[in-house]
Amino acid sequence: MLLQRIREKVNLFLYDSKKRALQTFRVFNILVTFIAIITILYYYGYPQDENSKETCLGIIKGSFIFYIFYFLLRFLYDFEPRKFLKQNWFEAIMMLFLVIEGISYNLFGALLFETLFKKIGIIYFTDFTTLFIQFYFFIVLIIEISRAQSITKPLFKLHPASLFMFSFFIIISFGTMLLMMPEMTVSGTMNFVDALFTATSATCVTGLTVVDTATFFTVKGQVVILLLIKLGGLNIVAFISFIIIMSKMGVGVKYHSFMDDYARKGTIESATKMLRKILWWSIVFEATGTLAMYMFLESDNPLFDNNGEKIFASFFHAVSAFNNAGFSIFTDGMYNEYIRYNYFVHVVIIVLIFFGSLGFAALFDIFSFKNLRERMRMPWKTISFNSKIALYISIILVIAGTILFFILEYDNTLSEKNLGEALVTALFQSVTTRTAGFNTVDVSSLSIPVLIMFLFLMFIGASSNSTGGGIKTSTFAVLFSATLATIKDRKNVELFKRTISQETILKAFTILLFFISWNLIAIFLLTITETDIMQSANRSVMHIIFEQVSAFATVGLSMGITSELSEAGKIIIILSMYIGKVGALAVAYIVGTRAISKNYKYPTADMMIG
Repeated sequence: MLLQRIREKVNLFLYDSKKRALQTFRVFNILVTFIAIITILYYYGYPQDENSKETCLGIIKGSFIFYIFYFLLRFLYDFEPRKFLKQNWFEAIMMLFLVIEGISYNLFGALLFETLFKKIGIIYFTDFTTLFIQFYFFIVLIIEISRAQSITKPLFKLHPASLFMFSFFIIISFGTMLLMMPEMTVSGTMNFVDALFTATSATCVTGLTVVDTATFFTVKGQVVILLLIKLGGLNIVAFISFIIIMSKMGVGVKYHSFMDDYARKGTIESATKMLRKILWWSIVFEATGTLAMYMFLESDNPLFDNNGEKIFASFFHAVSAFNNAGFSIFTDGMYNEYIRYNYFVHVVIIVLIFFGSLGFAALFDIFSFKNLRERMRMPWKTISFNSKIALYISIILVIAGTILFFILEYDNTLSEKNLGEALVTALFQSVTTRTAGFNTVDVSSLSIPVLIMFLFLMFIGASSNSTGGGIKTSTFAVLFSATLATIKDRKNVELFKRTISQETILKAFTILLFFISWNLIAIFLLTITETDIMQSANRSVMHIIFEQVSAFATVGLSMGITSELSEAGKIIIILSMYIGKVGALAVAYIVGTRAISKNYKYPTADMMIG
């Protein structure tokens, strides 16, 4: 009671100055954050001498001191301190971390956590935490600005599809700018088209590269690629949630149908919870994958000079695999001579890719503890209709791909492997071909039937709301069911004892037509721009077709011509990766016109088909 009375008196004393003080520091927060971000970009992106380095570090330390003071001020002015800490627990932990490091540095001349992590070989811990904290406050700042703007009037109004495409454009542009900085590459420079290609491939989680990621980029450049993969891999469910949280830019209720096409649960009430859930689940999968990769990568592997490099490689590939990105910091990727025979690592990659390609909506439904307990209590309850499509179609495609690869390549790329090794290799290629782009065999040496099978698997791609591309397993399931219903002369299209609506069928065929059309257009253009490649020895039009389908399906497999593409060819592939990521429906919503009225119908026409 005494504490409560003291707190009430403090609140009354502070009440008159609360609004003015918080508004003033909010303005300072904007200035400090932007100055800190610019300083970090300069510090990590360009070579530094001792004076500039000391100045930059001073500004960064000053921003941290401000963040601590601003947090304490908000805590002091809040009338419910316990509730404030509960709501801002993550930020409180970061502030505690900064306070401990500050005390440690001033008392002992060394950072406590940096010293501890250096002992296990992680020498870039302070750099990573600095970047993470500044990035966190930058995101918080953007959200605060959007909320403040919503109190008056939105700056501009955009359709969610436009905002979705625009957000990827901004991320790609920012990533291109970062990759062109001297400190990001070993050579010190990267031309604009190659940087744009790499940034697009990473953001669209494709994996096609015009340079060797392992040797061309510094650790800083590889971290930028990893960040782009993570931002691009947060699929459209997370994006829709983020839009609804921010929904201060003119996203109205009339556009919720667009959100429902993807998210199904994209309601205002569940948005924050959904976004948080997606982030945590992705962190759990990636952390688990990192640990498994670290355990199975040999300590004496020549690819690693120290334990820190092994940890970073484990983390990089776990994130890349779960997000179906296909990027690797090993020369030749999983086909590297020190990795291609490590089948335990292959299994880890398989698991991460498969779960990442299922989509978070399916993962939540199938594996959440709440749903598992519910299904144990009520055995008659099953997973949702959409989850069945994602899981069952994925399993069917994986098994079919594994069997066909094993049979067709048994006397070719699998000839020197025993039965277990051959099966793991076949399974790896079947799983990764649909979405990720890793390979443990030489793709250019595969037989034509296998390449055609790969084209088919890449074209279908991953499941809806997942990190992968393609027309999606749900679209394939609807198209297959519609074709089967037509052949059997059924009145309704049925799938897993459910009737598929006519609207869904039309959307599926629209996506199919869009994917076929763009692939044909892009292949046609590539045959014009890449005549040199097709005239080269051991090259054919199949290399062009494979490259284009892989790019548009955001898979990332290549028959080895990516680095040989002309500037025009690279631009075509960049467009394919971008459009393939944002999806046919998003593009259709942009270019399509809405009918003024739907309450009419023309006379029915009889026409011949086939």
